Amino acid sequence: MRVMVMIKASQDSEAGVMPSEQLLTEMGQYNEELAKAGILLAGEGLHPSSRGARVRFSGGQRIVTDGPFPETKELIAGFWLWQVGSMEEAIEWVKRCPNPMPETEGEVEIRPVFEAEDFGAEFTPELREAEERVRAQVAAR
Repeated sequence: MRVMVMIKASQDSEAGVMPSEQLLTEMGQYNEELAKAGILLAGEGLHPSSRGARVRFSGGQRIVTDGPFPETKELIAGFWLWQVGSMEEAIEWVKRCPNPMPETEGEVEIRPVFEAEDFGAEFTPELREAEERVRAQVAAR
């Protein structure tokens, strides 16, 4: 199963405070462990929401709001995409993670990624084929 592991933002990460050399070293070592275990598919840090935007959909309208966004505890500062055997395995790996926000109580959220079989009959063979074509295009890049 694939899971998205999301590192919640803090006031410091939203203010653009960069991680210490020690934390970068610890995270680098942790990422190496994930890669050696064969579960790391992707992982990146994100710039503060002040450099982002949100697009709200209201019927046919699209309303753009530039960051920053006020509710820090609901923002994401970084993520990993992992391939694991179970949610329990993902939890065990997160428990080994260095605290990504050492200046505060850090929080990491784990969520399963939808797979094709999760969509049921509505995901027709034609839609599956179209999805596979898109994935092949992305992989070729």
